[in-house]
Amino acid sequence: MEFEYLIIFLPLVGAIISGFFGKFLGSRNSEILTSLFVTISSIFSFLIFYKVFNDGYINNLDIFTWINSGSFNVNWSIKIDALSSVMLVVVTLVSSIVHIYSIGYMSHDPHKQRFMSYLSLFTFSMLMLVTSDNFLQLFFGWEGVGLCSYFLIGFWFKKESANAAAIKAFVVNRVGDFGFALGIFLIFYLFGTVNYAEVFELIPQSLDVNLTFLGLSFNAINLICILLFIGAMGKSAQIFLHTWLPDAMEGPTPVSALIHAATMVTAGVFLVVRCSPIYEYSPLALNIITIVGMSTAFFAATVALAQDDIKKIIAYSTCSQLGYMFFAAGVGAYNVAMFHLFTHAFFKALLFLGSGSVIHSFKDEQNINLMGGVWKKLPYSWILMVIGTLALTGFPFLSGFYSKDAIIEFAYLRGNTVGYFAAGIGVFTALLTSIYSWRLMFKTFHGNYNNKKLNISSLHESPMVMIIPLIILAIGAIFSGFLFKDLFIGIESSSNFWKNSIFFLEPLSQDHPPSWFIFLTPILVILSIPAAYYIFVKNIKITNEIVNGNLPLYNFLKNKWYFDELYDYLFVNPSKKIGLYFWKKIDLRFIDRFGPDGISNLIKNISLFAVKFQNGFIYHYAFIMLLGFSALLTFLILR
Repeated sequence: MEFEYLIIFLPLVGAIISGFFGKFLGSRNSEILTSLFVTISSIFSFLIFYKVFNDGYINNLDIFTWINSGSFNVNWSIKIDALSSVMLVVVTLVSSIVHIYSIGYMSHDPHKQRFMSYLSLFTFSMLMLVTSDNFLQLFFGWEGVGLCSYFLIGFWFKKESANAAAIKAFVVNRVGDFGFALGIFLIFYLFGTVNYAEVFELIPQSLDVNLTFLGLSFNAINLICILLFIGAMGKSAQIFLHTWLPDAMEGPTPVSALIHAATMVTAGVFLVVRCSPIYEYSPLALNIITIVGMSTAFFAATVALAQDDIKKIIAYSTCSQLGYMFFAAGVGAYNVAMFHLFTHAFFKALLFLGSGSVIHSFKDEQNINLMGGVWKKLPYSWILMVIGTLALTGFPFLSGFYSKDAIIEFAYLRGNTVGYFAAGIGVFTALLTSIYSWRLMFKTFHGNYNNKKLNISSLHESPMVMIIPLIILAIGAIFSGFLFKDLFIGIESSSNFWKNSIFFLEPLSQDHPPSWFIFLTPILVILSIPAAYYIFVKNIKITNEIVNGNLPLYNFLKNKWYFDELYDYLFVNPSKKIGLYFWKKIDLRFIDRFGPDGISNLIKNISLFAVKFQNGFIYHYAFIMLLGFSALLTFLILR
């Protein structure tokens, strides 16, 4: 059997066994089985990646014919090229680490089998998404990860806030998915196929086609690109469709690491990069992607400055880093976007799982203001999260330094107004990222111990089943940037690696930005560390003075730019009012009154009237029989 089949279907088999037969296997056997299957998938993914890197391996395995109706032909396939091989490594590696970590983190949960089943099912859906060779299979995986995210975010279904967060994630993603579905419909309408190879080949022939959409005339390629990007915005939590991401932290911490660090939220970036043969012919869509990406990066970084929940800070950090990936794609540097996606998977999963280790030690406390002074009590968690933070902020020679700085440099080299603006926002956002990241670290691990409910002596380090996965991620966070920079973004080696999986209409600039620009971001990142230490540890009064002196701004950031309140005012509350009106005025007064309730009441009244004749007197029965006979005789005569 080909490795590809095992990579894809082992997680599905693990999900089925744990989900349906976990009760008979027991929780520990279910945990071992699902973790083993996903780990085997991860090992085989590395083998595939090596074959692609070393031998230029490309394959497209048809599993079976899915739909064959007229001119509409869709196969269920496994497409292997450089792009999918990178995603296979990212998805399976992070998933296997999260599975193993969950054995320790979820040790006290009574529903471990269900949790592991959901994790494996999510992994299968994501693998189907990244190995698809057509838009319909992509959409299947797209909706599959959306469904599994609903299951995982709302895993603790007895918790009202978890249920609300799961529903919110599901509904907001449906908004983006509606645009995505329209894009796929339009692709089939124009080209008569949804297979990547056929669609990409036909794109250059359709550059001048115009369509009327919502009463306006659009260039067909621009419209397709924008509709597909709306789907990417929802899945990857870009500004305006981002509101579900921080609320999704209501799920268990391993869920945050799996969904929000390396897999589901990167599906939007993968979509744009996979569709580079379409986007390269739409400068308008690329400019929109750049603007949305840099806006998201800046917005999420500002909000993270004022949050106190350790997981929400990291969630907004994810949102911000996804913005970087999108504006990299928007300036045409698709390979750089994939490089940051690759490195980000390591250090962000490390930060999420590291925060889970801290929360586990603090007995589920997540407020960083109720922590502090525990770096000696939790030495492994501390040093590993320091590594993750250094990588995230782009500290020189760690993974984030190579990928994030490359994004900013390529944006600068784009040479147009949008590119320069994106580069400037990228530098400023990098500074904000460093400030809020070190704020989290210093308030969590340094300064005074602030938790009055827990005695500091009761805190203890997490078990090794949780620490070892963190160590593996820390190795990736340190070395992945240095080891893979030439392969992903080198001038010659990257073109040999990516080949036809990424399309460039024009080659990327090979120039170098000015030296001052190259050194600007690392210098700001390094200087922000002692500045953050002084503000958040040494002289806390400054923090209070800054907050009190800028209270409206602080409240604006604390309340996440009031997006939730705005959406409640514009959409949620009017929808509730409309729903209540139709329920009380239309449903109860008309539909129920003259429909099911009316018919049942009529039958009930007739039966109550008929019962009166059933009183046991013979002359009543004789009278009724006589009336009936008379009616029948009259009918027969008149006929």
